[in-house]
Amino acid sequence: MLGKLMSKLGLKRQGRENVYGYIFILPWLIGLLAFTLGPMLFSFITSFSDYNMLTFKFNGVANYKKMFLQDQLFWKSFKNTAIYAVMNIPLVTIGGVVVAVILNKSIFGLRTFRTIYYLPSIMVGVGTYFLWMLLLNPANGLVNTALGLIGIKGPAWLTDPNWTKPAIVLMHLWGLGGQMLLYLARLQSIPQDYYEAASLDGASSFRMFRSITVPLLSPIIFYNLTIGIIGAFQVFQEGYIFSGNGTGNPAGSLLFYNLHLWNQAFKNFKTGYANAMCWFLFAIVMIATLINQKISKKWVYEEDGSND
Repeated sequence: MLGKLMSKLGLKRQGRENVYGYIFILPWLIGLLAFTLGPMLFSFITSFSDYNMLTFKFNGVANYKKMFLQDQLFWKSFKNTAIYAVMNIPLVTIGGVVVAVILNKSIFGLRTFRTIYYLPSIMVGVGTYFLWMLLLNPANGLVNTALGLIGIKGPAWLTDPNWTKPAIVLMHLWGLGGQMLLYLARLQSIPQDYYEAASLDGASSFRMFRSITVPLLSPIIFYNLTIGIIGAFQVFQEGYIFSGNGTGNPAGSLLFYNLHLWNQAFKNFKTGYANAMCWFLFAIVMIATLINQKISKKWVYEEDGSND
């Protein structure tokens, strides 16, 4: 029936194929407009209003002025998030590479070790955070108990403001199996001829790692860095659960940006102000991603020789 209708309209074969194509992707287009672009546009408009999910009153750039000039918790939460990102991204990236290189060696029980390292990455959700709260308990937690066996007094991980962020980074290092798997897949595709030739030239293991392994891993490193930047600025659950229902304690050290945003939207019902915070975060993440993209041209190795 549809074909006959298009024939009557005088559509040629290419035109009919285009119509069929748009019909097939129509559910996705509706979803994009209804659940992505539509909410984004609504969020942007309400960021210039005094909106509380019930009433709407346009107030210009008042939300942005409040955010930058009046809300001290805004800058505190942004600082906490930035510090966490600076700590987490390099350590998780380097840790993933190191573990992948180790697990790429021919050792007994290799598959078992790979499985053990990967399993924590699929253990997501609130249960994982409660598990780590037990592990990091300063009195009888497994981490401090293990440190005590070697003569080190463990810190008060989740009650000392100086150690709350390192505690979260430690938890993420435990779950870097996803990154490790990507690096491992790339390592296994590197021809062994490269290493054999370098060995014949007298290159050390470190030199081969620096001159062969890292350059060939650089596209995966770049991808993980990009995802890591986006993820680090979206940290929320850790601060919400470890601090006790979003308080950000101890001493506000766990008041991350998204946690402060959530409090404004769902505790204080200042949804317009929260939307303004969303768009500021979007701009920061976009800028950081673009800088990473620009810098990558100087260190990401492309096998087709397209990079400088």
